[in-house]
Amino acid sequence: MVYRYFYDCEFIEDGRIVDLVSIGVVDEYGREFYAVSTEFDDSRAVPWVRRNVLDRLPSPADRSWRSRERIRDDLYDFLMEPVRDRPGEQLELWAWYAAYDHVVLAQLWGAMPALPREIPRFTKDLRQLWDDRGRPTLPDADAARHDALVDARHNLARWRAMTTR
Repeated sequence: MVYRYFYDCEFIEDGRIVDLVSIGVVDEYGREFYAVSTEFDDSRAVPWVRRNVLDRLPSPADRSWRSRERIRDDLYDFLMEPVRDRPGEQLELWAWYAAYDHVVLAQLWGAMPALPREIPRFTKDLRQLWDDRGRPTLPDADAARHDALVDARHNLARWRAMTTR
């Protein structure tokens, strides 16, 4: 059986460094994960990221703010919880324009070889699936776009629109 996760990462990048700001993950069954890093360097944010991502983050007093190490550990537990002790279960990761999202997710463990074996080495791309399926009509995006959890939920809605007959 395949257990699918749909996610989105918000990040700051400068062409050399991709720095996690937040990550939102949802599965097909309603489970959700959201975290904001306490370690990103907001001084490197371009005005668009500052306005559309950083200015929309929850208060730093919110419990979703965590160290990268804690995000890594909590995310691993979240991803593994439904498949732990179930041989033959596989995880799939899905994102819209998935390349940077996968890099940000994988970097929580350091270099790519440090990524736990149970976590896929790639993320399937919803944007590519949309193109391959002839660009079917997709649900409208929420006004709160660029909130990682809102965008993860939207990715699940996109996937359902493309795979439900």
